[in-house]
Amino acid sequence: MNEKPILSIVTPTKGNYSEYWEEQLLKIKGDIQFILVYPPGVEIKRINDYRVKNLTSPYKGETIQRIIGLLNASGEYVLSLDDDDFVHPDLINLVSEYFKRFPNSWILRLKKAEIDFQNQERIKQNWESIPDVNQLEICKKTPENPYPYQQGKYQGLLEVPIAPLDKNFDVRYAVWPLMQRTDNNGYHFENFNNIVWKNKLVKEALQDLSQAMKIGSVLTWIPFWGIDRLLGLFVQAKFYKKDAIIGHWMPDPEQIRYIDKPPALKPPRIHVIADVLLVKSFPQYGYFWNLFFNKLYGVPRVLGKVAKWKLMKKK
Repeated sequence: MNEKPILSIVTPTKGNYSEYWEEQLLKIKGDIQFILVYPPGVEIKRINDYRVKNLTSPYKGETIQRIIGLLNASGEYVLSLDDDDFVHPDLINLVSEYFKRFPNSWILRLKKAEIDFQNQERIKQNWESIPDVNQLEICKKTPENPYPYQQGKYQGLLEVPIAPLDKNFDVRYAVWPLMQRTDNNGYHFENFNNIVWKNKLVKEALQDLSQAMKIGSVLTWIPFWGIDRLLGLFVQAKFYKKDAIIGHWMPDPEQIRYIDKPPALKPPRIHVIADVLLVKSFPQYGYFWNLFFNKLYGVPRVLGKVAKWKLMKKK
């Protein structure tokens, strides 16, 4: 493999992924690097493929494991993936051709199909061919066509704007728990996973994020989970340019299959703990204050779910 492959796919894992998932991962063609990051004390599954790099994190937790993987990713571009989600085997050609056409883009947002974990037939369905990215037209949001995606007119590359971080703080989020956010509506995104990023931007943002995690001169605080939204917004904040178009969103057919489980099967998580780092690092952006207070009022409800989850596990 080249010292700098086209793409690195980073996956934190406990090593309990399925044989089918491993088989499908290795079917991805081309100049690619797979990085699997295990928690300490877990036996590493040996995979006979020179493209696979196994790492062990010094601490357990989705956040630190994903950070370790991203710091060790040597690809020109990087994709963060969970160990039960699937990627189109021809992804490398798409990534290569897209960034040749749009060298200034930060991201390529892949089209994602959310599939119930019990629907094995749909999960294992043959992939449709990815359309030629050089032949796709650019879809823009216009006054005449403000919602091309929802109206079914999204058949080309949909422009993706940067998150509108400079929106004003709305004090109603701080005083009214039932207030629903509206500043997150639109074609921008918050999450990091399942999106192809320029690795250079991610590496630079991680340097700043590591500084934000420091408490005093000797302690480092790392949230156990929650890096998905945290890192997606952190990169956008570090390199923020108002109204910038940072990439494009691919049309159907899907290039990512996200395997979904009902909430009852997922451990409850308090994501607002990670959101604190956004407010700490970028207090000038009202968008982050709106996010923080909106999620803060959900903590008591999540704590109740945590107690219920632990009780169910004991049974």
